[in-house]
Amino acid sequence: MAKLEKGQSQVLFLDRRLLDLDAEEVLAVVQRRFPETQVVLLDSDSEQPERPLPEPDELSMRKPPVRALVSGKGERALTHPLPGMIGTSLAMQYVYRMVRLVASRPTTVLIAGPTGTGKELVARAVHSLSPRANKAFVVVNCAAIPEALLESELFGFSRGAFTGAVQSQLGRIPAAQGGTLFLDEVSELPLGMQAKLLRFLEQKEIQRLGTYEVTRVDVRVVAASNVDLEARAARGEFRQDLFYRLSAFPIELPPLAARQGDIVPLADHFLDCMAAALDVRKPKLEEDAIRLLEAHPWSGNVRELQHVMERASILVGEGDSIGAEHLCLTRSIRANPERNLT
Repeated sequence: MAKLEKGQSQVLFLDRRLLDLDAEEVLAVVQRRFPETQVVLLDSDSEQPERPLPEPDELSMRKPPVRALVSGKGERALTHPLPGMIGTSLAMQYVYRMVRLVASRPTTVLIAGPTGTGKELVARAVHSLSPRANKAFVVVNCAAIPEALLESELFGFSRGAFTGAVQSQLGRIPAAQGGTLFLDEVSELPLGMQAKLLRFLEQKEIQRLGTYEVTRVDVRVVAASNVDLEARAARGEFRQDLFYRLSAFPIELPPLAARQGDIVPLADHFLDCMAAALDVRKPKLEEDAIRLLEAHPWSGNVRELQHVMERASILVGEGDSIGAEHLCLTRSIRANPERNLT
């Protein structure tokens, strides 16, 4: 699996009799995650392939290996971007690789990074590349649910559990049975709820409000935070035991300013999406616009870039190209009306 992660392979020779894995399970994972790779099953007794090997001419007709990125230590194979994500910078290559390494395991993942860097996209990729991909992906924004309702939202409640509970309700955790629960802004969980979440993570059991019945659940947890959760735990603002449980496999997303080579491909992608949605011709980016985009600090990260390109596509009207005069890198398009409405 590690070699497949390093780059596209044309053929994988797989022994049916593996020492510590089931060959059919390995085959299923390879076919799902590396569909370009042909798998040839071998019988270790006869050492003959189960089906004929591909002819050299057939291999030469296949898609060539993925291009390489060059770093200070030489060349290394390009890791494909995650579903829904754009960018080939070295910083994002690391993220892609980490996600693909952990996706097939039930390990809890903590995604850290500034607001607007795509933490939910990464969480969805962890789910879609996992054996749980055909099950539910349930999102809980911990900052958006009032503290008084949080327990019932997560664990569910039975009829009559409290005033207004006229019928039982399935919580977000049991709704994710067999799938993935994404806890966004997990740093905003109240301390009392953190203890209950920790018990769920340790015991894999939940108890609905209004009942003594304990239910076992099979749910993979992916959490995200835009603040330094370890520092909060050190200050006593977040339970340390919960932090260690959530951060079994941490993945940190870089700010957009740290992946400058991805800015223009992302901007072009957003223009593609907007043109397709409106069924109009996509304007191209002029050189002065590109220079301005690459020089901007992007404190709002990818989300800010998306909004800037949306405003630019509106300001350009029916024009063929977007120049620096169409880019509004402030919060108000009235900041420089002569420039933006030229």
